[in-house]
Amino acid sequence: MQNELEHLFSNIIQALGEDVNREGLVDTPKRAAAAFRFLNSGYNQRLERVLNNAIFEADTEDMVIVKDIELYSLCEHHLLPFIGKCHVAYLPKGKVIGLSKIARIVEMYARRLQIQERLTKQIADAIQTAVNPVGVAVVIEAKHLCMMMRGVEKQNSVMTTSSMLGLFRKQISTRSEFLNLINRK
Repeated sequence: MQNELEHLFSNIIQALGEDVNREGLVDTPKRAAAAFRFLNSGYNQRLERVLNNAIFEADTEDMVIVKDIELYSLCEHHLLPFIGKCHVAYLPKGKVIGLSKIARIVEMYARRLQIQERLTKQIADAIQTAVNPVGVAVVIEAKHLCMMMRGVEKQNSVMTTSSMLGLFRKQISTRSEFLNLINRK
């Protein structure tokens, strides 16, 4: 797979009119292939392995929020990065998830070719599957280089998406509490 990616990156560089044997480009296909594999490493991960049994019994029913989780992903339409932060909340029902596992779930899905809308839903669904809470909320705010570097070239635009499950969808007060808490400085 690595050699195939290297060959493809070499072809792309040549198709752009560059000499892949030029000093600065000699190892670029190799480096680009390694970077591309890393940026898409989420395809090699599964929820069960990411969770690694870090689900714990707990008698709390209060909202759990992890905010400002950094994320980097590649837009599936242009293969350009989108960069932002993710906020995740859930209302436990007898079980909680290890704190770092929430960030790892975000990372697993972000490290795939994505659209932000799908990414948001995948994270919410994964938390729902992991601990079957009363509700899950996920908000992602991201800047898309495909919109900043090309096309409309709008540098300050931020896309915000949300996925609300369970009580977060049904109860405006629960949703409002979450949104107020993530917007605190």
